[in-house]
Amino acid sequence: MDMAHDAVQVAGRRFHPEELHVVTQVVAEGPQASRAQLMRQVCQRLDWRRPTGALKIRECRDLLERLAGDGRITLPPKRSGRPLGSRTRVPHTAAGEPGPELVGTIGQFGTLTLEPVVAAADHRWWRELVGRYHYLGYRVPFGAQLRYLAFVSQPERAVVAALQISSPAWRLAVRDRWIGWDDATRARKLQAVVSHSRFVVLPWVRVRNLASRLLSVLARQLPADWQARYGVTPLLLETMVDAARFRGTCYRAANWIPLGETAGRGRMDRQHRRHGAAPKQVFVYPLAPDAPRRLREA
Repeated sequence: MDMAHDAVQVAGRRFHPEELHVVTQVVAEGPQASRAQLMRQVCQRLDWRRPTGALKIRECRDLLERLAGDGRITLPPKRSGRPLGSRTRVPHTAAGEPGPELVGTIGQFGTLTLEPVVAAADHRWWRELVGRYHYLGYRVPFGAQLRYLAFVSQPERAVVAALQISSPAWRLAVRDRWIGWDDATRARKLQAVVSHSRFVVLPWVRVRNLASRLLSVLARQLPADWQARYGVTPLLLETMVDAARFRGTCYRAANWIPLGETAGRGRMDRQHRRHGAAPKQVFVYPLAPDAPRRLREA
């Protein structure tokens, strides 16, 4: 986000002074309202929606907190709940316990499928698997998200991995240079980029080429799944790999393109206090042959 001439830009939308006045009015008119109620009212008044028509509640939270931090509005106290980006306490249940070891090559385990997580029980299962076995744990994601569980069919159906696709980085210098974006075009077209923000192959699964094969399945399946959920067909996948821990071998094997390193600040470090603290390797995968050109188009 940035501010210029009293405008504020959040998640690809620029809010001009007259729109920000609407936000201050909504907050002033609802002194007893919760933050969730204020976010819903602001989205409705500003018609801030996804292509499917759903309100952009999570992005609105970032707008309100930015305005509160700048002293423009006063928000009610936070109620109990998990803030965006926070670590979540993950229970240990039987569903998340290690299964039988699977060791071998991908051809030995039958059909490999990626299934979108829909049911509440499967969301809990996904959170437990990621929380217990991903080195970053589970965090509440920012913006849109779609989760998958991966299964093999032989010798019996078994879960082997968990994946998450979510909203992309707002600014990512190496990606933006590769596409050829200026700020205005990025703001218009960013919704056509999605981030592969979580990927964990479960530790009792040691199947050669499984990770790269899953990435290939994901690239084929994701555009239709994301279109069905959010009304947008993504053109580009991006991910960030901690080079201190991983080499990105599976991404290279699946023909993802290495672009270079991030500045290492993170999404919410607006004052550049953490510059270079945790740089990541950036990889991208075009989901259409002419993805960079289409992302540059008006």
